[in-house]
Order: sequence, then structure tokens, then C-alpha cells
Amino acid sequence: MLRRMTQEWPLSEALGLRRLLERAKAPSYQVKVRNLLLPCSIGIYEHERQHTQRVRINVELDVVDPGSFSSEDFSKVLNYETIVAGVRAIIASGHIELVETLAERIAALCLEDPRSVRVDISVEKLDAYCEAESVGVAIIRHRLRDFAG
Repeated sequence: MLRRMTQEWPLSEALGLRRLLERAKAPSYQVKVRNLLLPCSIGIYEHERQHTQRVRINVELDVVDPGSFSSEDFSKVLNYETIVAGVRAIIASGHIELVETLAERIAALCLEDPRSVRVDISVEKLDAYCEAESVGVAIIRHRLRDFAG
């Protein structure tokens, strides 16, 4: 059936769409970091540059499933410690003006690992308004795949 379909649709084969669809069916698992609270120098106003603010970060990272975890082979998993350490390093690197920028940097960090497929990031400032529990953004990013890959 697949051979017949590629003969009927040579353009889809040339673009690698068949391989892309096959990869889309691959099993995955999620690595989660929930409610990571860190002090952060963030914001566009001068008073925000003078004092850190608490930020809450949530990460849901879809990772290609390596198969059974019954062997407890640590090398097969994407370690959440890597994500937490990376977020801390991003924040420690200096002032960030926008929560959107922080979210993008965290997404890029997560998608550096070739096993990662999709990441959902939320970044919230907890001290911006006394009337609100938090303000912030949520973004979803996907690994860019080469169609011929």
C-alpha cells in the first residue's frame, strides 16, 4: 500500500512527507518541571532592574520514547535536572526584559536535545501586581525537522 501511494504521489516522497508522518506516530513521553520558583532580574522598568522578582516556570517537554524503561538505563532518558540547571543558568546570565524572551530561551534550551520534539513553557511574574496572583506568557515550540530527514 505504501509503495503504491508513493508511486501515485511522487511529490510527497520527494518532500519526505512519508517519513515525517512515520515520525509523528512515534511514541513519546513527557518530562515535566512544575512551578519552579526562582528570583529573576526581569522587566522593562528601572525599578525591575533594581530588584529581583519571583518567577514561576513550568515546562512540559515531549521526548521521543526510547522504549522500555524497565532496564533503568539512565542514558536513555532526558534528565529533568538538565532543564532546571539550564533555567537557572539562563536567569543567572543577566537581566532579561521580557517574560517572552525568558520563555523563548528556555524553549531553545529544551529543544537542543535531539530527542526533544515539542515544548510547552509558561513564565509568570508573581510580584508584578498585588491584585493578581501572576502575569505572564505561555508558548509552545516544536523542533524544526528537515523534510528530507
